[in-house]
This record gives sequence, C-alpha cells and structure tokens, in this order.
Amino acid sequence: MDFDMRGFAADLCGFASTAGEEAAAADFVEERLGDLGFETYAWDADADLLAGHPSFPDDLDEADVTGRQSVGGVLELGGVSENDVDDGLTPTVVLNGHIDVVPAEPAEWSSDPFEPEWGGGGDGGGADGGDETLTARGAADMKSGVAACVGAALDVRESVAAGEVDLPESGLRVVVEAVAGEEDGGYGAATAALANPYPFERDAAIVAEPTELRPVIATEGSLMARLELSGRSAHAATRWRGEDVLPRFEAIREAFMDLETERGESVTHPLYAEFPVPWPVVCGRVEAGSWASTVPATLAAEFRIGVAPGETVDEVEAAFRARLDEVVAEDPWLRERPPTFERFSVQFEASEVAVDEPVVEAARAGLVDAGLPDPEPTGATYGADSRHYVAAGIPTVLLGPGTVAEAHYPDETIAWEEVERGREAIAAAVGRFAEGYSDAPAK
Repeated sequence: MDFDMRGFAADLCGFASTAGEEAAAADFVEERLGDLGFETYAWDADADLLAGHPSFPDDLDEADVTGRQSVGGVLELGGVSENDVDDGLTPTVVLNGHIDVVPAEPAEWSSDPFEPEWGGGGDGGGADGGDETLTARGAADMKSGVAACVGAALDVRESVAAGEVDLPESGLRVVVEAVAGEEDGGYGAATAALANPYPFERDAAIVAEPTELRPVIATEGSLMARLELSGRSAHAATRWRGEDVLPRFEAIREAFMDLETERGESVTHPLYAEFPVPWPVVCGRVEAGSWASTVPATLAAEFRIGVAPGETVDEVEAAFRARLDEVVAEDPWLRERPPTFERFSVQFEASEVAVDEPVVEAARAGLVDAGLPDPEPTGATYGADSRHYVAAGIPTVLLGPGTVAEAHYPDETIAWEEVERGREAIAAAVGRFAEGYSDAPAK
C-alpha cells in the first residue's frame, strides 16, 4: 500500500485531539499503520503508574486518563521475524511523536484550526512539496512529525529490501509511536517508558519535535507553582482602609524576574548560550479581586519556571521560595499573612544525552546523507517526551521538521518541503544507527 504522507498528515490534523480527546486520532493511526504492514500495539495511560511519577499529580484516577490512548507500529526487518524470541541483539529504534494538541481559539485563526488548509503550492498534490504549506492546529507541533516518522520507517523498509542498508545479522526493528498527553506531562510516553508495551527492549529513540531539523540533545525542566496572596478588602472610595494584594504581587513578580536574570548569568550550560533567556520564568495566569469597586483582597497567580539540565525541580523551587521569603520579610502585612507557593499540575526534570551517543551521531549523519547541514547539537528551552525515554535508559534525540515558533500559535503552519526532508533525514539516521550496531552487545 502506497503511503500518502500529505493525506495522512492532513487527516491527522483534522482530529481535535486536545487533552483527553486523543483516542479517535490514535485509532486512525493504528488503522493506517496496520494497513501499511506494521504490527500494532495500543496502550492507555496508567493512572496508578503515573500517580507515583514525579511529573504527575498524586491524585490521578481513571477519569484523568480516560481517552488518553497511544499506539505503536512495529516493522521487523532483515534477520528478525515477529515470531523470533527477542535475544537482545536486534537494534530497535523508536520514532516517536505526539498526537495531542493544545486548544485553539477559532477567533484568532483565519480558518478553522481543525480543517487543514494547503497553501503556497496548491492543494497538496504536487510532486515534491515545493513551497507548499500545511496550516492547522498540530501541523507543526507535531502531527507532520508523526507523518514523517511513518514515512521514514517505510523508507527504511524499502532500503533494507533493496539491500541498501548494512544490517547486523539480527536485523533491525523500527517502531513508530503516536502518543497521547505530551502537552501536559507525557501520559503516553511515560506509561510506555515505565511499562514497556512491547515484547522487546528499545535501544534508542528519535522524537520528531519541530527542531528545524537540528539535533536537540538537552531539554529543559519545569516547575509549575501557584502563588496565593491575601489582603483586606475595602470600598474603593476609602481604599486606604484596605490592603491591596496587587502591589505585593508586583513586588514578588519583580523579585522572581530579577532571579531569572541572575540565574541566566550564574547557571550556565554550553548548549544554552545562544538563548537570550535560558531559564525562562513566566506568570501565565493571574486572578485577583472580586469587584471593580473593591480593593482586591485575594490573588492567585500561576508560574512556569525553567529548570536547567543538571538542576532538579526541588533545587529551583527552593531558590524561588528563598526569594519569596525575602520579599515577605520586608512587608509587615505579608509577615503576618505569608503567601502560599505550591506546586500544581505537571512538574518535570530537565533531560540530556551525550553528544557522542550513537543515536545522536546517527542523527547528524542522517542529516548529511539527506543533503542537509550538520549543525552542532543544541538544547531546547521546552520539555519533551524524550525525558521519559532517557530516564528509562533509552538514549533519545529530538529531530524533526518545523519550528517551535509555530507551536501553540494561531494559523500554525509548516513548510511541507521540510517535512519531506525530515522524513529523508530520519530514515537515513535509522539506517546509520543500524549500520553502527553490527557488533552491538546483548542488552
């Protein structure tokens, strides 16, 4: 069966697979993978398993994971057969992408975010992509990356059949994963990392996040914390009788931003030197007061704080708590009524693999084989599912088409030619990894 990568990507982008709504998209991928000759596996997020994971809330239950289905497709190539007992000698590469997307505000889009549109080169039927673009929620982050992974796996299958890849005697196993819940912690990937859904081990992974086809070997961690302040309400006409929380919040926010600047100078990492703000702090949500004519007496603010590779979430939380304590110490009202600063939602540690890991070297060689530049590996100021695989002992590199600048953005768009080149580079990387594995030790 021929693989229409454009059609696959556009169809996948047509699913409004926001948090908890991934199952239909997973079913679509599973059916298509089966049609293409993959042996398929499916798994649901495991509430009990994830409740004990530091990235997820402790009170997860089955309702939180309903609909969070993930799927994997396996190609057994060369000397390995699906009927063989895994002897630990067959190199196995996972090509991973997530099928969940963040919500879209239709009023901010020039078209329906879940009705994919082709631009530039016409209707998507051109021979080589040209200057075509695909616009839809998830086009860049990262359903086109999932499509590129499927295409790459099929290209590897063809190359092996043609004798163009020098495989070890044990053959090669390629897994394509389409996982749920990456945007809010990695429900599908964390479950797969902790409770392997396959009857074999995994040696390496490539996550096709939108990296502009540059290898990313380090991702940032994140502390999510909610600040709550209390003041004293009063009529606006006699505001001097109240205790306004807003100036106090601004003092705390300013102190946090000062700490962001200080950390940018004191917490250094060679892969993050190019970023103007390597460890960003953002207050993404603030809710204060109850009425326009009343001095605001309550405030809740939610912060996302970057965690550098080599740091822990606990260490970063302690630094920001210490800075908060300094602000409180200078304000008599806050000393009597200390604010709370508590974690909420998803937390995750930073992640990094060595530049000389075989999968990283294979990714760089694959780029060259595809006629693309060989840029130095870099870091990313966001988190990704790669951290779950790295924590499970599976070296992982990010490499995919598109740019993170389009992620979560209105009229999210990807250049289709870059998806085609990404497919080629990922396929070449898998071949390079297999060729370098001829003398691989047993796992």
